[in-house]
Amino acid sequence: METKACGRAGAPLFQLRDAQVVRGGRTILSVDRFDLAEGEHVALLGPNGAGKSTFIQLLTREVFPLHRDEPPMRFRGQARPLLSDIKQALGIVSATMHDQVRVHLPVIDIVCGGQFGTLGLPRHVDVDDAVRAKALEALDRLGIVDLSERDVMTLSTGQVRRVLVARELMSDPSILIFDEPCTGLDPEGMYHVRNTMRLLAEEGRSVVLVTHYPEDIIPAIDRVLLIKDAQVFADGPKRELLNSRTMSDLFGVPLEVEQHEGWYALRGRY
Repeated sequence: METKACGRAGAPLFQLRDAQVVRGGRTILSVDRFDLAEGEHVALLGPNGAGKSTFIQLLTREVFPLHRDEPPMRFRGQARPLLSDIKQALGIVSATMHDQVRVHLPVIDIVCGGQFGTLGLPRHVDVDDAVRAKALEALDRLGIVDLSERDVMTLSTGQVRRVLVARELMSDPSILIFDEPCTGLDPEGMYHVRNTMRLLAEEGRSVVLVTHYPEDIIPAIDRVLLIKDAQVFADGPKRELLNSRTMSDLFGVPLEVEQHEGWYALRGRY
């Protein structure tokens, strides 16, 4: 399918040009062109194994594209950005990170750990009042400050997911990546996680969402990037791409898309 570029303004956070990731002699992702502007939101949608996770790893520098004379990736215009600069700009929340929460710690310690890039507080580190106040503010912004002294292992899956968002806010990221954030959540948990994405988008942060489901795409996200068979299948406004025909082509089964007040839903056509 021919891709369509969305109109967008501002200096690009990320710029990809002819970026190819190869493993074992096989191309696992090929991106001809991609720009993400400051404050812009985008949702990556596609089947399992399509290349969505590799795309995110390309942005976070966990994988690298084949070398080109013209650098395939730039971050804020830099061809060779410092990894520390990228990490400082990014906040990442995923079900994988959630799986690492296996210790009995107060929620406030999990959130304060975000100041140091750890899940919980590093050994022999005393948190001062300023860091603690910052953590409480992050929890309050997400409506869960009442959980600050709770053992994180006693929380629901949805509550832990929001605690991890608060942890990422400690570094004040300009970009928040939500990698399948509603995996394993019940309807209440999904509601709160999606509302959290909405709040953060309203603050002017770029929200990058990776999902299988249009239901996760908050109204503030106007652009969708569809990935299939390790390539960008389409890139453009969701009002043009989130339709029954395109979703059926993307996932390879007959699907119906419904829209209500900026929210989309997907169901099978039998």
